[in-house]
Amino acid sequence: MASPDQQIPNLVYVLFTAEINPNTVETLMQAMSNLAQQKVRDVYLVISTPGGQVTAGIALYNFLRSVPFNLTAHNIGNVDSIGNAIFLAADRRVACPNATFMFHGVGFDQQAGRYEEKPLREMLDGILSDQKRIGDIIVDRTSIKQDQVEGFFREAQTKTAEFARQWGIVHDVAEFQLPAGVPVISFVFERQRI
Repeated sequence: MASPDQQIPNLVYVLFTAEINPNTVETLMQAMSNLAQQKVRDVYLVISTPGGQVTAGIALYNFLRSVPFNLTAHNIGNVDSIGNAIFLAADRRVACPNATFMFHGVGFDQQAGRYEEKPLREMLDGILSDQKRIGDIIVDRTSIKQDQVEGFFREAQTKTAEFARQWGIVHDVAEFQLPAGVPVISFVFERQRI
């Protein structure tokens, strides 16, 4: 919390270039909560993400839709998979001219083992449910129709910034410029080794 003699900034930039998982999401939510408590008026989320865990991403989407400040998101590289839902939480959305958006269906990682009908049906039900939640967000927040979203998921399509502008994923295509002197929150997360 800012002290009485400390001025609260009107605008704060938040740089998030990470995979979506419980750790990264909780860290970002905590930073956004702090900004809300400080009564910051505008937050500019600078984002590039390969996607990640659907449940963490949906929680972050819902949280970002609830924040009391004006939220702008700027795709500075790629917004993939569940990252699209998170990006769409922003009131205003921008992408760099060479940024991309990748859509694909939900999947799961599984160690080799024995598979039986009941757990396979549960996994399929979970996949279809997650895909519907993501698809509903895309349809609600853009001008893309449900059948188009389903096609993107089946074909694992990567779309350009210009496509994103034409279909309401972004409101503008513009280079990213970090203003001098603006407060910036940046995160460094340990990367998973492949």
